[in-house]
Amino acid sequence: MARKKASSISNQNFEQRTQELGEQIWGLLERREPTMFEKRWWDDRILSWAMADESVKVQMFRFVDVLPMLRSHESIVRHLHEYFEDVRKHLPWAARIGLELSTPNSVLGRALALNARSNARRMASRFIAGSTVDEVHRTVDRLRSENFTFTLDLLGEAVISEVEAEAYLQSYLDLIRGLAPRVRKWSENVQLDWDNQGHLPRTNVSIKLSALCSQFKPTDPVGTMAAVQPRLRTLLRHAMKYDAYLHVDMEQNSYKPLTLEIFKQTLMEKEFRDFDNAGIVIQAYQPQAEADLMDLLKWVKKRKTPVWVRLVKGAYWDYETITSQYRNWPIPVYQEKWESDANYEKLTQILLQNFQWLKPAFGSHNMRSLAHAIAVAHELDVPPSAYEIQMLYGMGKEQAQVFAEMGHRVRIYTPFGELIPGMAYLVRRLLENTSNDSFLRQSFSEHVNLETLMMNPSDHASKSNRKKASSEEKHFQNEPLIDFSLEESRQKMREALETVEDQFGKEYPLLINGRAIDTKATLTSRNPSHLSESLGTISSASADDAIDAIDAARRAFPGWSKTEPQYRAEYLELIAANMRRKRFELAAWIVYECGKPWEEADGDVVEAIDFCMYYADQMRKLSDPRHCDVPGEENVYFYRPRGTVAVIAPWNFPLAILTGMTAAALVTGNTVVMKPAEQSSIVAAKLMDLIHESGIPDGVVNFLPGVGEEVGPELVGSPDVEMITFTGSRDVGLAINESASNTDIRQKMVKRVVAEMGGKNAIIVDDDADLDEAVLGVIHSAFNYAGQKCSACSRVIVVESIHDVFVSRLVEATKSLKIGPAEDPGTIVGPVIDQDARQRIQEYIEIGKEEATLALACDTSELDEEGYYVGPHIFIDVDSTCQIAQEEIFGPVLAVMKADDFEEAITIANDTPYALTAGIYSRSPAHLQRARMELMAGNIYLNRNITGAMVERHPFGGFKMSGMGSKTGGPDYLLQFLVPVNVTENTMRRGFAPTAVGEDEEDD
Repeated sequence: MARKKASSISNQNFEQRTQELGEQIWGLLERREPTMFEKRWWDDRILSWAMADESVKVQMFRFVDVLPMLRSHESIVRHLHEYFEDVRKHLPWAARIGLELSTPNSVLGRALALNARSNARRMASRFIAGSTVDEVHRTVDRLRSENFTFTLDLLGEAVISEVEAEAYLQSYLDLIRGLAPRVRKWSENVQLDWDNQGHLPRTNVSIKLSALCSQFKPTDPVGTMAAVQPRLRTLLRHAMKYDAYLHVDMEQNSYKPLTLEIFKQTLMEKEFRDFDNAGIVIQAYQPQAEADLMDLLKWVKKRKTPVWVRLVKGAYWDYETITSQYRNWPIPVYQEKWESDANYEKLTQILLQNFQWLKPAFGSHNMRSLAHAIAVAHELDVPPSAYEIQMLYGMGKEQAQVFAEMGHRVRIYTPFGELIPGMAYLVRRLLENTSNDSFLRQSFSEHVNLETLMMNPSDHASKSNRKKASSEEKHFQNEPLIDFSLEESRQKMREALETVEDQFGKEYPLLINGRAIDTKATLTSRNPSHLSESLGTISSASADDAIDAIDAARRAFPGWSKTEPQYRAEYLELIAANMRRKRFELAAWIVYECGKPWEEADGDVVEAIDFCMYYADQMRKLSDPRHCDVPGEENVYFYRPRGTVAVIAPWNFPLAILTGMTAAALVTGNTVVMKPAEQSSIVAAKLMDLIHESGIPDGVVNFLPGVGEEVGPELVGSPDVEMITFTGSRDVGLAINESASNTDIRQKMVKRVVAEMGGKNAIIVDDDADLDEAVLGVIHSAFNYAGQKCSACSRVIVVESIHDVFVSRLVEATKSLKIGPAEDPGTIVGPVIDQDARQRIQEYIEIGKEEATLALACDTSELDEEGYYVGPHIFIDVDSTCQIAQEEIFGPVLAVMKADDFEEAITIANDTPYALTAGIYSRSPAHLQRARMELMAGNIYLNRNITGAMVERHPFGGFKMSGMGSKTGGPDYLLQFLVPVNVTENTMRRGFAPTAVGEDEEDD
């Protein structure tokens, strides 16, 4: 009936009724502002002060965020000084005086610390309903007495282990079981307890599906569903048993498809198909939201049992925007507030037209949005009991009271949990309250007029001040990673894996001077995930083949070196285009040949593309000669290539590193002999195919797979090789450098060696670190790709006061990692590369057992016969002088060391022969600054994982025993492949010189 009527109602009717309701609501609100005798009035004054200055607001919220980790008054005072020193002049006079006069150990300092903590706790208690069961009970009782109903949401630390996921589940089971008997005793309230179809459960909870599984991984929907659904079923059964309602919250966009699918699949099961006390969130700030809503409607009609839909604008706008920009992905949310508001109203109408199937719950504090919802419901004859209004606990109470008095069911979204871990939620709410676009800010703090507040969102379109893209041309942009949360991407990867599997068993020749050469000696490439799988056979070069390859490169050099830099750059761009075309296939080969999980394999391809595009761009800039002319003399500075370059690459980044070194040599006009690692020669052969397809002349690049001990000496020692680029172990790198330094009488140039030789990389965890981020960052850095990265974290140095808590969470989170074959999309820790690697890592594990305490050894016994597997191992009580703390292991072995304080942590971090990568998790501005200046590493990462360097953004490379030469993917890298030349010409003849171009002649 409602839908039929909707077609005859114009938007003009909706708008007129919306404006009438807006005036009515506004009139009631104006009489309800809190007085100075209420605590909320004082809280609002603090927020108003924070809103007044963006710099103060940022520092205040950062301080509130770190406060839970500050365990002493000295620490609190120190952080207050660090955070507010630069904005001190913007503070109220009392705060300025307090900061200026206080020191950590003074009486005033203690008072300042106590006041800061108590104020934060008071603010938290406004937005968080309680930290104990009794407090939660009292809160819901009070809400009931104020004519509101509730939904409870458990706050706390991020779920990063199965222990924590199980605890999250148990907390909700206990909550439902404990709350149900209590709320049953309440007296009946028709407005709150009944909708148009019957009685509503009084116990109402909201959950996040990602908290039911420590490895909620969109790349692996099947595995994630298998982990989440048993716990979700348990919750649903509990809700059915105790007459409770269960609502599924929505999180970041990458989780959305999986969240919707788990929700729909589970509720379609026979056991739950008739359960109607469940619902899910739709986020209106997503352009995709309408399609999601219509899909949900189609599903629910098939199910034949309605569900609730909480319509919200969305709480992850900053995260979605920044993350997408960082990854060069399409931004999945509207970029202007009016667009979200307009979409909210559009979805509101869809919901109300289908309220029998999708029961509407309008979550908003925007008076225009809510007035519009009520107006549409009125015009469509949807009874008020058929929908509800939802608002956040501690925000806009006066609005909530007005809507309740108008006869609407108002449900308060009520977070509960410990106040300290809940501070992150508090910061989000404070940000929401003080946002420039916040309705609450505009209406109550800035007193924007009613006409502006009630403006139709679509009227903003013509007035939109959308930021225009910079007109400045950006020459290089990082290639976007594949978004494996999309089914289309996952399907392409599955198809590529099948395609590549059909190619197993082929033979791959050498390629010298454009000629394919088969050799008697061969290398067999095996899948480290499955030893029984032979991937193919590669010809293995001899020393004579190496001589031929060097000769071909030498003879090709004159022609290639004279090729215009612009054309050489275009060749690199053609290679990159070929990689894009075969992107999934290349990633699949990396999965099979090197045991890299999906995302890691795609990252390898992406980096290879980036190297080609970035070096092409850089060469164009370098190709412009620099002029420094004076009257009578012209000076030009330019570059020439060195000659023949031997590229000796590793297996752990089989495409990226090999491509990077080769592309740099090529674009600078050098010719190349390309020697890949034995373990990854098929991937290298695929790269050679792409180079050949680009049309690069024969002999410019020569493909020389083989055993390093056999061809390496010839490549390094040949007088016709002017430069060697190497990535690999320290021992081999130093041997290459030593050999290259022995000058052969036939050499025409001193050899240049550029070598990246590994690391013993540390992450410091400070006593004020965000442990959720720190644990996940360490795990990602240490165990992704089984720790087989020169940048991987192999040492974590933890300040003593948080050591035990950190280690406990680290161990449990690591237990939750999936170990398995690389082609499985759920795998985090795949195999190590070969038997030699496995044996070496196991030997270090045995050494570790003698030197330290083994806190975790992940079992791989079920996989040992299948492939080269070594599970993550964590050692504690590690002294900084131990072998496992000093020597590169290149596997999933992590040494945890305890530091008395931050000073000692820096000392321990620097106490190795290496200096490649290092990181720190800290929220102390002073400590972060010291880390910048004092950590001995080529790449230093603050509050993030230490792997995954991106071309141009994070030029990569170290010093000390980590390498020699400039950073890959940086502005100086190509200079190593070039010889600078300066030409000076005397232009004066017979006492006169030509006038410079553009120079004005002097008047007579």
